[in-house]
Amino acid sequence: MHDLDVKTLRLFVAVCESRTMARAAELEHIEPSAISKRIAQLELDLGVELLVRERRGVQPTPAGLALLDHARTVLFTIDRIAVEAAAFGASRGALRGHVRLVATASALAEELPDDVAAFMREPANADVRIDIEERVSRDLVRALDEGRASIGVCWDHVDFGGLERRPYRRDRLALAVHPQHPLAAHETLRFADTLDAQHVGLPPQSAVHALLQRAAASAGRTLAMRAIVSNFDAALRVVAAGLGVSVVPLEVGLRHAAGLDVRMIPLDEPWAERRFVLCFRRFEALPAASQRLVEHLSARAAAGRAQRASP
Repeated sequence: MHDLDVKTLRLFVAVCESRTMARAAELEHIEPSAISKRIAQLELDLGVELLVRERRGVQPTPAGLALLDHARTVLFTIDRIAVEAAAFGASRGALRGHVRLVATASALAEELPDDVAAFMREPANADVRIDIEERVSRDLVRALDEGRASIGVCWDHVDFGGLERRPYRRDRLALAVHPQHPLAAHETLRFADTLDAQHVGLPPQSAVHALLQRAAASAGRTLAMRAIVSNFDAALRVVAAGLGVSVVPLEVGLRHAAGLDVRMIPLDEPWAERRFVLCFRRFEALPAASQRLVEHLSARAAAGRAQRASP
């Protein structure tokens, strides 16, 4: 068997993830015919069929799925080697590196962008590149498991599998209402008291949506959704138009509702206070730049907690 080359493995992973040769070719800046030839040669070398070609794309065979898992691990290791080697080229205390960070919509709507910006403003981190992508919690954990990201930030109430975690920040959920809404007169609310109203929420795959559905079911009710929107800012605008109410993080609501006809009412529920965590496969195995970012985010969050706790 010929030695496996890294380029072919990257192309194979791209095809499996995009499910089409054409899309993979676009992402990898190569002709589809060249990808097809490389994968055909790979199948010949391994003596197994890796992909099932269909009219609308391709699907990995059982052998292809096994190779996909190994290929992701190999590519993650190779990328980490490159990043670590670049870090040794840093001078005068600076660090080079590329950090792939994935975070939920709630984390991105709050302090995380400010915390990352503070990290990037430090002269010692001038040569660290950070890519941030939004993911729902389930996909975030998968991206870390598969080596497509090095750090994740999400609510702690998910199945992390074998991932390591560190405390990050907290938030509290509140009900956003129009000032003329009947619920606007309350100082706090139980979630059950909101279930007669039309709600505006995030997509079903989001952690907040699942949380509210479970809470409604526990109250023996269903959650009436007037509209589904892509982010908290859009939800607040729908609320300001008087078309419904929405459960959003309190700090997000206070920040984004400025200038809008929206009132924020904290939810009096034990599950309304949420804890966020930083997660990763293994801290000691992270590239130097990723380790530094984890330490920075942990320190910023600890300082914020101390400040809120001080009289």
